[in-house]
Amino acid sequence: MSNEPDTYEEFQASFQLKTPPVAWRKAIKALWYDAKDEWEKAHAIAEAMDDESGSWVHAYLHRKEGDRFNAGYWYRRAGKVFPEMSLELEHQRIFHAIINS
Repeated sequence: MSNEPDTYEEFQASFQLKTPPVAWRKAIKALWYDAKDEWEKAHAIAEAMDDESGSWVHAYLHRKEGDRFNAGYWYRRAGKVFPEMSLELEHQRIFHAIINS
């Protein structure tokens, strides 16, 4: 998708912005809001998505909030196993998976 960051470092540099660029995919915007500690905005975006990337972001967000049961449901919808990695690493992995899709 045009205008999206190619690397996680470029993505992190965008955190200085007040809002994510309009042209970004919804899942990347959700990750951006999560990184900016705007969980509700991130969740609203992920919840409105009906695809694997939206389900993965949704699962991650519920894992982050500590709702293991709800997270498990969304990981299954995303075709993922409940991760044992840090939240930070998972955030990066989701970003890379979306950018490389």
